[in-house]
Amino acid sequence: MKKILLLIFACLFSSQGLIFSQQKLWSLEDCIKYSIDNNIQIKQQGIQTEVQKNSLDLAKFILLPNLNGQASHSYSFGRALDQNTYTFYKQTLQSDYFYLGGSMPVFNGLQYYNSIQKNKYQLLASKQDLQDISDNVALNVALAYLQILLNKELVAANENQLNITLQQIEKTRKLVDAGSVAKGNLLEIEAQAAQEELSLITQKNLLETSVLTLTQFLELKTPAGFEIVVPEINVDPNTIVSGNIDEIYEIAEKNRPEIKSSELKLTASEYGLKMAKGGRSPVLSLNYSLNSRYTDISNVPGESFNNQLKDNKNSGVGLTLNIPILNGWQVNKNISNSKLNVETSKYALEGTQKQLYKNIQQAYTDAVAALKKYNVSLKAIASTEESFRYTEQKFNVGMVTPVDYNAAKTQLLKSQSDMAQAKYEFIFKTKVLDFYKGIPLKLN
Repeated sequence: MKKILLLIFACLFSSQGLIFSQQKLWSLEDCIKYSIDNNIQIKQQGIQTEVQKNSLDLAKFILLPNLNGQASHSYSFGRALDQNTYTFYKQTLQSDYFYLGGSMPVFNGLQYYNSIQKNKYQLLASKQDLQDISDNVALNVALAYLQILLNKELVAANENQLNITLQQIEKTRKLVDAGSVAKGNLLEIEAQAAQEELSLITQKNLLETSVLTLTQFLELKTPAGFEIVVPEINVDPNTIVSGNIDEIYEIAEKNRPEIKSSELKLTASEYGLKMAKGGRSPVLSLNYSLNSRYTDISNVPGESFNNQLKDNKNSGVGLTLNIPILNGWQVNKNISNSKLNVETSKYALEGTQKQLYKNIQQAYTDAVAALKKYNVSLKAIASTEESFRYTEQKFNVGMVTPVDYNAAKTQLLKSQSDMAQAKYEFIFKTKVLDFYKGIPLKLN
């Protein structure tokens, strides 16, 4: 019995250890990789890329010779023509017909070649679109991750403020009991504590919401038990935003997938125009065929089925030249539409380039502004911390009112919140700029 109990306890402890081993702290790199592996939009684009690959294969396979077969069995009643002897018989006639033939393109104004090129560049563009979607997912995950870090700092700051207030309540209660200060002071501080507790609950709710946002990006079913790595992040006040907008754009223009995709789509549209122009060219095809037939009436008594098929075998080969003359202006309109597609692709490329420049411009401006705000917040915190300590000392001896004390503490919390927000905004914007430079998203 003791052995059985020991075995049960061992199993319980081992399963508990397994549960703990499954729990993990998610780093930013873990979150980005997991979200890219599980994002629905990325999977859909992956399927679209496979469809485009199939289109390229079809464009290549059309160059191969085509071959088709046909077989038929028929009954003729009354006056019937024997196709073997070209003699009319007035009786029921059974016949079989077999055909094998096809054609192969020889020249069609390079339409097939241009079709292959068009589909090749569309496939390359689709792959770049897939990378662009992955990059956008990574940026959204990074923003959500940093939002959690920010909310954690704000929760900690609110908790610290509430703890200070609770300690001050105890001190004030003792002073009230001793008759040193009026009870109104205690009531005002207790009211402040209630307000700070409400602010803390609000901030915790924001933290839970930011965790939910990140887990939704990861396609996790529930945020329960989800925890991220909290790295030590410090911003050197002497930090500068490296490079300039034009330098960063020059790097990004050569490497960003959205630019490459637009360029490839433009090239594909140019090949589409060449395809349309090829419609004006004559089409030369090679044709070939092999056929034979059998009838149950034969001019050779006792001739077998196989012998009759052999005797009636016929084959041929030829060239067909199709010259377009009048086709309802379809070729001309296809050319006109293809030219418009080229112009549209040019505008799309220009728009993508301008949007990229605007994004870099905005991120750079935001990063510079956030750094300035961060440095000012550091100075503000230093002064408000000193002011709060001075006010707290005077409040402890009854030289200032609870209103002045709470105002000083509120100002300190605001300075801490402003600094935290500026710090994480600066970090995110600099990571965006690094991303445009081709540097992977990392916090360390």
